[in-house]
Amino acid sequence: MFLYLEYSLLGIPFVALPYILLALLGVSELSDAFDGYLARKLRQVTDLGKLLDPMADSIYRISVFLTFTRPPVSLPLLLVFVFLYRDSVISTLRTVCALRGFALAARSTGKIKAILQAISGFVILLMLIPYTLGSITAGTLHAVSITVVSISAAYALFSGVEYLWANRDYVLRLLTAKGE
Repeated sequence: MFLYLEYSLLGIPFVALPYILLALLGVSELSDAFDGYLARKLRQVTDLGKLLDPMADSIYRISVFLTFTRPPVSLPLLLVFVFLYRDSVISTLRTVCALRGFALAARSTGKIKAILQAISGFVILLMLIPYTLGSITAGTLHAVSITVVSISAAYALFSGVEYLWANRDYVLRLLTAKGE
């Protein structure tokens, strides 16, 4: 985030910025995938990890999209709020359930959502390359960015509804529980 926002302060040439950000995003996404793979392979999956890992991933990805609300990408904040609200609702549900003694596991639609968000980030950074070279306009960068993030946001909404539906028994129990 800091590099995107303050690249000139750090002496990074604008044309080099997308490459640096692509490398950082790649390392972040690969380390997340590798961490999950190792946890499963080494049987180090815990209920706490099931709760905290998706939260950390959500905070990281939402931070990336929040950064892209600034020029030159200039995503509408409303799109980022879709991710923020969806993930806040799901994280709250998972946390409350965990406090009541049952862990809600991640679902495949949530994993697909994360993959789509990662792809959206990569597409935006890849589009920054021709933008920094003057090959495309800010309008094109903005339009493509909005399109890919809108697709990702629509799927995020779908995955959130699917998660709530799949866990509706827990949701109903939580909504009808008397103050405990």
